[in-house]
Amino acid sequence: MNLKSLFYLHRSDRKVILVLLLFITGCLGLIIFVGNQTAETSGTKTDSVISQKPASFSGKGQLPEVETEEGKHLFPFDPNTATAEQLQQLGLSPFQLRNIIKYRSKGGVYRSPMDFARLYGLTRKQYRELEPYITIGDDYEPASTLASVQAYIARKEADKQAAHEAYEAYKAKNTYKPYKEYDRDTIRYPLKMKVGEHVNLASADTTQLKKVPGIGSGWARAIVNYGKRLGGYVAVGQLQEIDGFPEEALPYFSITNPHTEKINLNTATIAQLRKHPYMNFYQARAVSDYRRLKGKLTSLSQLRLLKDFTPEAIERLRPYVEF
Repeated sequence: MNLKSLFYLHRSDRKVILVLLLFITGCLGLIIFVGNQTAETSGTKTDSVISQKPASFSGKGQLPEVETEEGKHLFPFDPNTATAEQLQQLGLSPFQLRNIIKYRSKGGVYRSPMDFARLYGLTRKQYRELEPYITIGDDYEPASTLASVQAYIARKEADKQAAHEAYEAYKAKNTYKPYKEYDRDTIRYPLKMKVGEHVNLASADTTQLKKVPGIGSGWARAIVNYGKRLGGYVAVGQLQEIDGFPEEALPYFSITNPHTEKINLNTATIAQLRKHPYMNFYQARAVSDYRRLKGKLTSLSQLRLLKDFTPEAIERLRPYVEF
């Protein structure tokens, strides 16, 4: 039946045919519209999940996403970067989420699925379900594992080995000039003392001090400077008053014929008294007040009357004061 013959049909027949055509057209339009909406929703959901998933280099094949009967949404995830919403979709409880976020906020890193298994409260069933989907990325691996860094380390080791071999070859060729201790630069690299040898702390200079094992230029200067502040050393143990002094160097020191510069307690000012390491401001002021109120000092025993001077403090001062 062509379109022209349609106009020759009975009016009721034409109505029936038009209704059928409209119904068929409506069904086709509805099918096309619903199909497009479903495709767009599925595409949007897939893109969203993919964009939220962290990159992984764990070597596992990508498993398909699964909806379990309990309502869990299982998909590949990295416990180092997964968001709280993603972890919740995996079926983890709120306190487990808090433990993961707290662990990561303190610098914790999951380096393997077994690390994630130590999550407090994680059951065996949960771990068996999640283990195939755990994908640990390599962003948190040590930088030394990078191929470029390893190649650099290998080059440095090769250069070091080549230099050592060249030095050994040089020594083998120049057997006519054996190595002697006096060939060494003893000014920059002084020969160190042997066990049982000693240096006189009362008169040693920096050159002699640097011969002590463990004492370099810095410590030598510190020893000399502290000796000047004291007015001279009278005991090896005074070296321990230098902050951080290496105790293993003490056996190499001795005291012979000590000589000290003394402070006159009757004429020195408060500022002069304070400069000595064994006299603080309050002690210096107490000495000044004593002289002003009671006259000159004639003995250290008079300082025992002052509350700022303990018996130990007085004994430490004895080699360095005069009247």
